[in-house]
Amino acid sequence: MLAAGLGLAPPASSDPIRRSGYAIGTDTCGSGDLAFPRLKIDLRQGFCAGLVASEEDHLKFPRSIIQIPGHELFVVTDMGGWGHTDGRLLLLDPRAAEGKRIKELLTGIEYPFGLVIGPDKKLYASTDETIFRVDPLADNPHSTVETILHHLPGRRLTLPDGTKVEESAHPLKQFAFDRTGRLFVNVGSHSDDCITQPPITRPCAPAEGASALAAIWMFTPPSGGVFPALKPSDPNPPHEVYARGLRNSMALHRQFPDPGYAFLQGENGRDLPDIFKPNEEINAIEQGKHYGWPYCYDLSTASPEFRLVLQSGPYKNLCAGNALYKQPFSLLPPHGAPLGMLYYHGAKFPELEGKLLIALHGYRPTGSRLLVYDVDDHGFPKISPPPVRYHVSCAAEPTRSFQTDAGEVAAAPFEELVSGWHRVNGARPQGAPVGITVAEDGAIWLVEDKNQTVIRIDRTDGTGPEPLPCDMRSPAQIDQLAAFVAKDAQNRDRLSALRKGVVEKHCVGCHSDFGLKQGQSDTEKDQTVLRFMLTQDGWIYPGDPGSGKLRTRLRGIGAEKLMPPGGEALAKTEPGYARQLDYADSLVANMVPGTRMRIKPGPPTRKFVARSGKECGEIPAAKVVVVTQRTAVDKAGFSRFYRPADPYLNGECTDDDGYYIQQNDLVPLQ
Repeated sequence: MLAAGLGLAPPASSDPIRRSGYAIGTDTCGSGDLAFPRLKIDLRQGFCAGLVASEEDHLKFPRSIIQIPGHELFVVTDMGGWGHTDGRLLLLDPRAAEGKRIKELLTGIEYPFGLVIGPDKKLYASTDETIFRVDPLADNPHSTVETILHHLPGRRLTLPDGTKVEESAHPLKQFAFDRTGRLFVNVGSHSDDCITQPPITRPCAPAEGASALAAIWMFTPPSGGVFPALKPSDPNPPHEVYARGLRNSMALHRQFPDPGYAFLQGENGRDLPDIFKPNEEINAIEQGKHYGWPYCYDLSTASPEFRLVLQSGPYKNLCAGNALYKQPFSLLPPHGAPLGMLYYHGAKFPELEGKLLIALHGYRPTGSRLLVYDVDDHGFPKISPPPVRYHVSCAAEPTRSFQTDAGEVAAAPFEELVSGWHRVNGARPQGAPVGITVAEDGAIWLVEDKNQTVIRIDRTDGTGPEPLPCDMRSPAQIDQLAAFVAKDAQNRDRLSALRKGVVEKHCVGCHSDFGLKQGQSDTEKDQTVLRFMLTQDGWIYPGDPGSGKLRTRLRGIGAEKLMPPGGEALAKTEPGYARQLDYADSLVANMVPGTRMRIKPGPPTRKFVARSGKECGEIPAAKVVVVTQRTAVDKAGFSRFYRPADPYLNGECTDDDGYYIQQNDLVPLQ
């Protein structure tokens, strides 16, 4: 009735509905009250994925999920973004009507992440500085909050040399209990690699001592095994640094029941320029061991910046011959970004019983998937001799073997439960799984933060659909866009300013160094940076800077984490930095010759077609397109425009045929 009252026609039954970038049809996954719209994600045969909640349910940046024991309800942490106190704890009722499944439990939380059911069967959660328990079923959950740890190293830090860090690189807290009630907490590193002004002659000071960063801290409860609630002035219970040299332990799992069973950590490795280096890691955690950060990566490769540190002192020969160092148990795909880890126990998928599941969140072509490992009787993944291969999405070489500088190495092979989750125009966004959990009925639940969704994996019959193809921006499209910029003197200047003032000053060292190489001329550097940005998924939508990650990341808009780290201060401390961001917007806005126009307000989407009349997709109202012919010479009554923002193509048309929209569906851009 609301749509009719506003003059909005409801979508035809044959038209797909879009939720968080997914095209939703009539197929479902699950049964009864737990049947949800089926997503076009490539899964192992016999499995399907259903969309339980999306941005339509006001999810903003969901990071973890867990079931409340004995209830068909779930708790979800939603960070809200990187805006410090935007976080919430949410109650999810999957059996409720669509649009009524989410209820806020707690609001105004700084960086909530971890969710664990403790040995006492109570729900525990984390902020960047605290671990607390809460009763999610209470009439007033806020009144039940009990903090058991506080004043942990969070986003604000003071380093040993007195340097104040306003935004630590890894402030989030993941944690795990063992059966005796001991609590193991991730305390992430303050930076990517602890590299300072060369020559570096001393160990990384923030990672040393009794309060080391880049470590797992262990807290022991009093007799009885339950931590008491703390008052604001109470000290924390005593802790010890259980293991060091762990850059960021967001995937953390202590396997019950007894000593000798696996205590595993998934390591997000340092950002090296190579897309295939370094590998991520599965570490078998042992008390007192050092796991290499920032001195070693892969298995035994020494970080060249710390060459002098590794020649003498406590870390002499750390990576190669020091008993303090423990190599990774196995390598994971490079830049895969493991953020979730658990052992499957449930009746729904007996073929998975006891196996290890790892969610790879990374946006690189090695990420966006859910891995399944065979394990031994103590929970350790089974190792195979080389070559052991992993998949690379949408690449000319679809698989690669695990390698270090020394060549191919042994590793734990895995299967993929969720495999093809690269972006497909008109069908789905790129997957970004973070937290995973197994429900009491055996279904697998996961949250993905980039797309603001909660997804349930269930059993299905049949062989399943064919995998969807890759359709990232083609080399020909990149060539065309690069040529547009090269012909525009103002855009050439904007690109140079952006490259010199932002990329080379603040971004090199991440993102494969944007492809820059020694010996390039300024023109070659500009083109290299531009082409790199154009190949990244969703960074640039020509003509529409507001829709691309280049703008949202540089400005820290919405749930996107501000890049570069600490960038919020650059506009104040670095003359001209704010102007560089404006150059980036102008570069994208003026990238394609034509007139920028906006999709007319009114019905929620506007269909666009090829010259032949074939339907090519729908663009939401208010989106911007670049009109190349206001009155199309080959299609009366239509305007021709440059290819739209990629998510709105349905895969039925080609760029050669052009894209057209009715003239009266466009309004001038104000």
